[in-house]
Amino acid sequence: MSSQNVPVEQIKQFLKDLQNRITDRLEALEDGAHFQRESWERSEGGGGESRVLSEGAVFEQAGVGFSHVMGASLPPTATQRRPELSGRRWEAMGVSLVIHPRNPMVPTSHANVRFFVAHKDGEDPVWWFGGGFDLTPYYPFHEDVLHWHRSAKEACDPFGEDVYPRFKQWCDEYFYLKHRNEPRGVGGLFFDDLNQWDFDTCFAFIRSVADHYLPGYLPIVERRKNLPYTEQQRQFQLYRRGRYVEFNLIYDRGTIFGLQSGGRTESILMSMPPLVRWQYNWQPEPGSPEAALYEDYLRPRDWLGEKQD
Repeated sequence: MSSQNVPVEQIKQFLKDLQNRITDRLEALEDGAHFQRESWERSEGGGGESRVLSEGAVFEQAGVGFSHVMGASLPPTATQRRPELSGRRWEAMGVSLVIHPRNPMVPTSHANVRFFVAHKDGEDPVWWFGGGFDLTPYYPFHEDVLHWHRSAKEACDPFGEDVYPRFKQWCDEYFYLKHRNEPRGVGGLFFDDLNQWDFDTCFAFIRSVADHYLPGYLPIVERRKNLPYTEQQRQFQLYRRGRYVEFNLIYDRGTIFGLQSGGRTESILMSMPPLVRWQYNWQPEPGSPEAALYEDYLRPRDWLGEKQD
């Protein structure tokens, strides 16, 4: 594919429409809370729009960001694994979101779809897609986890039987806190450097993943948002949010690339929860719902392949 045939504007329009669709649907669940919108520009090139909903009845904080940034050359840390990108001018665009619910019975969710292309005069562009979505429950419900993974599988099914198992495993391995020896949540999909198919098929796959996020997440929110909870359960939610912060600051590729490439710090870190707590050497009580999270859910499982009761 030649440089002039990469449909950058078509991808950009899809991503901006995706941002609109997601924020509209999330606002519809609230009672008067709205996303605050802030457009920004990047001195090195490009910009985006950050949308943050704070102190809602359902969502304590929800951030949905669109960015389209570019530069003359990538930082050395970004080309260590891809030396062929050195010296190329580049563009990156995507939508990234993190939803932190107020009720600890509602899981946190994250989704991201992105496109990267690097240009060099006289040569074909180097391009790929990346993204996925994952779920981080505090007090999991088995039917919710199954629904989430069924949505992930439905997004992948038109593209081959092996796609969901591969990208599900990649998600399990990526969203893993090595220093804690535990996964961040119950997974979903993750993929990067996606150019294994032709461009149109890769773009169609990205659209499928994006379009399955809301059907996967909103039914869970609607089932759990009004459930009662205790102050102890709220404190456990805040404690587990600490794991989210640890992953994003230590391992997350998007966070690291954004900061190293001169991205807008406020937009990059809008994924952080508004309240969080750490507690030294905390352990759940044996047999408690908190222990069930660690024993039954925070471990690799073939959710859709297991025999169900």
